[in-house]
This record gives sequence, structure tokens and C-alpha cells, in this order.
Amino acid sequence: MPEMHFRVRFPDGETVDCYSPSYVIEDYLREGERYAVSDFLQRTRTALNIASERVRERYGFSCSSALDQLAAIERTVSGLSPDQLSEPVQVLEFKKHGARDARAKPAPAEHHTVIVVGAGQAGLSVSYCLRQRGIEHLLLEGRKVAHSWREERWDTFCLVTPNWQCQLPGYPYAGADPKGFMLKDEIVSYVQGYQQAFDLPVREGVMVESLTERAGSEPARFELKTTQGVFTAEQVVVATGCYHKASLPEYVGEIPPHIVTQHSSRYRNPESLPDGAVLVVGTGQSGAQIAEDLHLAGRKVHLAVGPAPRCARRYRGRDVVEWLADLGYYDIPIEQHPNREQVRDKTNHYVTGRDGGRDIDLRTMALQGMKLYGPLTTVKNGVASFKPELKQNLDGADAVYCSINRTIDAYIEKQNVTAPVEPDYVPPWEPDSEPTTLDLASAGIGAIVFCAGFASDFSWVKPPVLDPRGFPLHERGVTDTEGLYFIGLPWLHTWGSGRFSGVGRDADYLAEQIEGLLAPRPEVSDHLGSSRAPRHT
Repeated sequence: MPEMHFRVRFPDGETVDCYSPSYVIEDYLREGERYAVSDFLQRTRTALNIASERVRERYGFSCSSALDQLAAIERTVSGLSPDQLSEPVQVLEFKKHGARDARAKPAPAEHHTVIVVGAGQAGLSVSYCLRQRGIEHLLLEGRKVAHSWREERWDTFCLVTPNWQCQLPGYPYAGADPKGFMLKDEIVSYVQGYQQAFDLPVREGVMVESLTERAGSEPARFELKTTQGVFTAEQVVVATGCYHKASLPEYVGEIPPHIVTQHSSRYRNPESLPDGAVLVVGTGQSGAQIAEDLHLAGRKVHLAVGPAPRCARRYRGRDVVEWLADLGYYDIPIEQHPNREQVRDKTNHYVTGRDGGRDIDLRTMALQGMKLYGPLTTVKNGVASFKPELKQNLDGADAVYCSINRTIDAYIEKQNVTAPVEPDYVPPWEPDSEPTTLDLASAGIGAIVFCAGFASDFSWVKPPVLDPRGFPLHERGVTDTEGLYFIGLPWLHTWGSGRFSGVGRDADYLAEQIEGLLAPRPEVSDHLGSSRAPRHT
């Protein structure tokens, strides 16, 4: 039977090559057309069921590949946010193939010694370390290199850690502003430049749908089913991070439809939102920075303040990151951290690198007209309700801010360091009440930006390496399933494990474990990679 692929772009920006065992797709979709999500789902559901039935009529069995493709489309749609569900799916192109006997054996799986799933900074770092050891491997990237940095950050986004901490293995930052903070486009260039500098073997547009263990199938121990066929590998590194699905509250469906609702990963700039005031929900790094972005643009901002901590940008003559590096904080292994059980789940401190870096003080912005509330609990009949915890959360953030400063003070005194003295922080504003409701219409709210983080989704990883919450169980990235690893997770080993500063150390460790499992092999020629690294400029 004739086969085809139809490439579509979903509202979340994901581009997928979908499979059909029949040209019947052409009866329901057209190249270049846009379809409402519900309409697209109904059309593909009908077409793929017809295609599967045609295979059954001809060969006596239905087409599992068509039904698997339909299930994959349905999973993608189920993961879209309410805002994304209001945007269209675009059919980009059709690719037709010749007739094939459905009873014929499928194409053989493509085998590699090691497969790395994900080509962000974590996956690329593993690739570099494997290349240095002469270990054959392939990276599978569902979208494009640096996709999250490019497509899931707002226009003024910048790092909150100084550029000198960008230490991808073999590719340290070597630009003109080591104490500055890379902007969004510079981060994308840094990550893309890393892959290009070493010609790391990335195959883009390949989404892994399942990872399974093949009993008794050495050396092809693992099987990966993807949107581009089946792959096998002796060892696998999962480098997809843990921020997979935008988190939105259940009550989002209660928000009046004329109000634009948006997750922080979809926010781009103040001009992209409709006129009117904006309610920002959450004060982690994204929430605090987006609230500031809107505030600086002159928008009226209402901010639901959560329990996130904050820290100073600079203290006693230096960036706080420099002091903490001297204190050895960034090198503390998770096993030695005093809050080992909680630290992986803690919200990051809010601060910014914007315009050279500065504190984010919500109290100061309140003096300038921003309206602050406690955490948002629900929206019903056009009224937002908040917990009466504004003062508690402001005080808690300031307590952490002051505690970090006191730690630095103690270090300066103990080491007899010469540093300027700074006065203690004095809150410039205190809430005179605990507002618990906000009538969205009366306040002129035109948009709500939810900065509630992301949920993990490792459901495609089938070996028994996940805890009851579905999160990886590991010791420094090594699981109990021999040959299966994770990297790029928060506090996988140290504070820097999920960041540019420390992921290289984790990658080198995993590459060492991978090498230890491989059988002895002849020396590899230099063309697989020089030990001398180019510098990033």
C-alpha cells in the first residue's frame, strides 16, 4: 500500500512528521492549511482509522503504526495549554512514498553504541565527553538544538548567573564581558556554537516515543521507538531535563474567555499582550522578571506573590555569585547538603541580570504602583481569590536575602577579606492589608500570565527507574538499570548540575561510567575529536 508522512506544527511550536499507511490523509488535510485543534484532531482521527481499516481489509490485520500515530497526536494535544488550544495546527507538507507490502518485515533498527536523548547543554556536554573518549554515539533531538532557549523564553530574557559561569566542557565563555549576563540570543548562539565547534552528532526532529529494555539482546540492550523509526543502543543517556509540560492550575477554565491566559513559556513581550492590566501569577525567577518586564514597559501589573526566596545581585563590592563560589557552595554534593531531602524541589531565588544585573525588590515596585497579593488560589465568576499570605511571603523572601548576606559577612570576617561595608536591608514598604479578592473586570485585567513552572514527563522511559512521582531514581545520574543514565536534572550532583556551570562535571562522570561498561576496543584515530578545544568568543 502507498504510504505517506504529513508534517504538522502544533500550537506549542513542536513540528512533527506524522505517518499514514494510506494517502487518505489528503482527503482530510491540505498542505499549508491551518486547522483549529479540535478540527485537526477529528480529521486525523477519521483519516488514520480509515487508513488502518484499509490495511485490515487487504492483509487481515489493522495497522498498529497508524493507531500509534493517532495516539501520539492525541497525547500532544492533551498536553497543550488552554491558550495553545485556541491557536491553530498548521499542515506544512506531505511526503509520499511508494507502495509497500504491510506484511513485509520492518526496516532494521539503526544501532549505535550510545544514544543520548536530548541535545540541550546537558546532552551536548555528554556528547563532547564521549567524543573525547572515542566512543561512538548519536544525539536524538525532538526539535532543534537550543529549542527551549529560543522558543520558550521572553525577548528580554537573560541569565541570572554571570557569563564566567558558562563552562560547557571544552567551551568556556571567552567573550568580552565575563561579569555580564548573556541575553537570550547570545545564549542560543553559545549553545549552537558548542555543537558546531565540535561537530557533535545531532539528529534533529526525532522525537523519542518510548525507551525499553530488550532482554537478552546484547549488545542492542535498549530500543528507542521514535518518530523517525526504531533505534537500538548498548547504553542510553536521557538528557531531556525535567521541565516538560507547562503547569497550569485546574481553575484556568473558569477564567472569562475574553481574558488572554498564557504560561510564562509563551510570553514574549508586553506588546504581545492585549491592552489593559496584567495579572502575573508566581514570583519565582520567571514570575518576578516578567512582572518587572511589564512594569518597566508602563503596564499596570497585579502580582500574586508566592513563597519564593530572593537574593542580592551584589553585596559588599562583588556579585553574590562570586562570594558563594568562594564559599564553595556550588561544589557541595547533594549528599552533603544540609537540606538534601528538600533542596531539589526548592524554588530558585529571584534576582535579575537585566541591564547589567540588579536586585528585584517587590516592595520597591509596590511603591511605584504595582499591586501585590498573596498566592492565587482560584478564579470564579470573574473574581480572583488569594491567600492572605502577602506579608508572610515578602518577609520570608527578605529573610533569605539577609541570611545570605550574613553568611558572606561571616566569610569576610573569617578570611580577613577587605571589602566595603553595607548597611542592613530595611524594607521600604509594608502592606497595610491582606487583599484576598480581585474583580478582574473592575481592575481592567486583559491578560493573566501563569509562572507556575513545569511538570516532568518521563512516562516514555519504561525500565523501572522512576519513583512513585514518575521522577528518575539515580545516584549522580546512574540508575539501577545498567547502561541507563540521566543528566541535566536539578541537583543531580551539585547546584550547577542543571546549569552551564556544573553540567560538564556531570557529563564527564557519566562518560567515565559509560566507558567502564564497554568492552575493550582498539585505539580510535584522531578524526573522532581533538583534545584541544576551540575557544568561544
